[in-house]
Amino acid sequence: MMEQDMREKAKNAMRLILEAARFEVEEVDDPLDLSAVRDSTCLLVLCSNDRDMIAQFDKTNYSLMIDDQEMNCKKLLFTLEKDIATENCIQWGVDEFVRYTGEAVLADILGRELALDLTPTKARKVAVAAATAEKEEPSGITIPHFPIKLSEQAAIRASGVQGVAKLRFIPYFLFHYQSTGEQVYKDRRIPFDADGWGAINAINGIKIDLDGKLVEEKEIPGGAEVCDPHIRKDEATERIVSELIDRLTQKVRIKQEKGDAIFYEEKILKPDKKNITVDTKQVYIPVWQIRGKKIVEVNAFTGELLSEPMDEGVEVF
Repeated sequence: MMEQDMREKAKNAMRLILEAARFEVEEVDDPLDLSAVRDSTCLLVLCSNDRDMIAQFDKTNYSLMIDDQEMNCKKLLFTLEKDIATENCIQWGVDEFVRYTGEAVLADILGRELALDLTPTKARKVAVAAATAEKEEPSGITIPHFPIKLSEQAAIRASGVQGVAKLRFIPYFLFHYQSTGEQVYKDRRIPFDADGWGAINAINGIKIDLDGKLVEEKEIPGGAEVCDPHIRKDEATERIVSELIDRLTQKVRIKQEKGDAIFYEEKILKPDKKNITVDTKQVYIPVWQIRGKKIVEVNAFTGELLSEPMDEGVEVF
């Protein structure tokens, strides 16, 4: 039996979690603890270790009347008993409790909505097993890509929305540029030395800073989608050269005096295209795309929540 003081603390923590997930939470009469409503979802919460109470909760169907409309309620059970199994409940133990209380605090700090997995326990276990089997099955596709450092569940939590996640590999043109040479005008020497890395999204043309030393030539997970480029390699290379020339171009102003007159002469100096080399290669960046009430993309390499879509035609909030 869960002691009353412990049950009260558990109830308060469950309220914190559900409110972070944007539920309207109220206390209800014994033997239940809380009711929570959000949009068309209704939850009834029980915090207990009592087997008889849990069994009754598991087999009972609950509904809630709101504005003369009847809503069937899902059942959320929190128990410390590891060997208790339910058929019709969302069952949380210590692991889920610790995970969601911590994430609720973080969501409150960041002003985000907490994403909860409200799949009934049995169905969730089957889904996890199926996902594991899918991931273990090799894809047979080997491409140069940045490593996947963010798991599917971590991406869903980072996105702040509840939905289905899909791993997509977005094509990029990774480039390493070098510029040399100089020009001398009057007594002014203008160098055009430059060296750096970067990448251009081969679908939408967005340019980012990227170090190519971490690219791996490895097989990708089964079930992942490899997106096709919409921009050609030569187009990307030409753009890199053009932008580099613009960046290195300098306007030089030289003061001259002739008798009592003072005048300034301006000269625009540009690097010579033949002194610029660009090595370009196609690579892929892994991105988790989470589709729920809205679509959110998370960079699976950096863990960054993307403010702009990696792919064209995707609306990211």
